[in-house]
Amino acid sequence: MVYTVAITGGIGSGKTTVANKFAQLGITVIDADIIARSVVEPQKPALKSIAQHFGPTILLPDGTLNRRELRERIFADPQEKAWLNALLHPLIHQATQDEIAGATSEYVLWVVPLLVENQLHKKADRVLVVDVPPETQIIRTMQRDNVSRKHAEQIIAAQASRESRLAIADDVIDNSGRSDAVDAEVKRLHQRYLQLAAQAVQQENQ
Repeated sequence: MVYTVAITGGIGSGKTTVANKFAQLGITVIDADIIARSVVEPQKPALKSIAQHFGPTILLPDGTLNRRELRERIFADPQEKAWLNALLHPLIHQATQDEIAGATSEYVLWVVPLLVENQLHKKADRVLVVDVPPETQIIRTMQRDNVSRKHAEQIIAAQASRESRLAIADDVIDNSGRSDAVDAEVKRLHQRYLQLAAQAVQQENQ
């Protein structure tokens, strides 16, 4: 199994920006959100199951998933949410494993926004948390998504707490300051992960 570093952080922390810096160093980046979207694309069996279960209004006129409608339905009914998770989680897990197995870099970076919420940190060899103060999260989310302060605060409140993310972290990147400082930290961690990945291969071969 390829050495896997899971990267997470709250909304507005800059996970994607940091992940892209690792990609520029030649590391395969596997994004849980992209995989989650891919398993419900038109013509995929999961989307047909969702349409059969929730009815035709769950699809948009172009045949794609009506994500807003689905969110509202599962938010209102925990049983529906459980049904959806039971359908999608195994598919997402298998697709993730396939991508990790096909990676060609010495280690992979697995981007998982809901790492803490879904208890997925146990599936990674190491956890990297991108951390910023809550006020920075609020400002960035307001600017990026053009939402009110109250809405940004509600999104943050609905996510795992900063403390719970930091509690599972093996490494932390402070992304609230200058980008050159982040660049230096990414390069340092990259060297560390190369060492750990090489050690893991040695242990497997012993």
